[in-house]
Amino acid sequence: METVKSHFFSDMSVMLGRSMRHIFRSMDTIITVCITPVAMMLLFVYVFGGSIQTGTDNYVNYLLPGILLIAIASGISYTAYRLFMDKQRGIIERFHSMPIARSAVLWGHVLTSLVSNVISLVVIILVALIMGFRSSAGVLPWLAVAGILVLFTLALTWVAAIAGLSGKTVEGASAFSYPLIFLPFISSAFVPTDSMPKVVRAFADNQPVTSIVETIRALLSGQPVGNDIWIALAWCVGIMLVAYIFAMRAYKRKAT
Repeated sequence: METVKSHFFSDMSVMLGRSMRHIFRSMDTIITVCITPVAMMLLFVYVFGGSIQTGTDNYVNYLLPGILLIAIASGISYTAYRLFMDKQRGIIERFHSMPIARSAVLWGHVLTSLVSNVISLVVIILVALIMGFRSSAGVLPWLAVAGILVLFTLALTWVAAIAGLSGKTVEGASAFSYPLIFLPFISSAFVPTDSMPKVVRAFADNQPVTSIVETIRALLSGQPVGNDIWIALAWCVGIMLVAYIFAMRAYKRKAT
């Protein structure tokens, strides 16, 4: 058992190194992921921020959690793209013919998504600090925020893996992320949900982004998180487990 585990982690580290080399040779992927969320943050803070009523004097503080989630939703589309290209070029089948743990190939892509998204999030937070973002949170709340963002990234990355392995075209494999990017707009990410029509508010209050945004916002502002944190964790873990099962099934079908 220990030998199997050591082989798996060794193989996974090799696959992670392979994927990360692709990322660092083409840094435009990380730059592209950062540009749209940063542009949206600039637009909403400096153009729309003065007319949006959120009950806070610093709109960038209110906005940042939603921007981070949009960046993650945008970033995971590259995982679907890279998996699709590996499938299309026959690289996955080639790896299957080698004496390596099969799931290590998939985990290499997933962990690469996690690392690249973390880099993007750090860049966005630095830009937010320049724009006036301030947090009274201590080390533990920041670690809790980091944990939630990691869980959210892993959950969406496994969804991306399904799209990458099941897509018929590269456009189809990548396009699934568009609804995910749009989801924060129908949540409390940009405005409080009580300003929305009843039907829209009902959806906004009961979709995963709102609970995740509210949890991160409360943690960063030093406020009580209430039940939102448990709802956010349940959404993240639930999506991740379901997506993982379907992604592994899709992966095994491609292996046969």
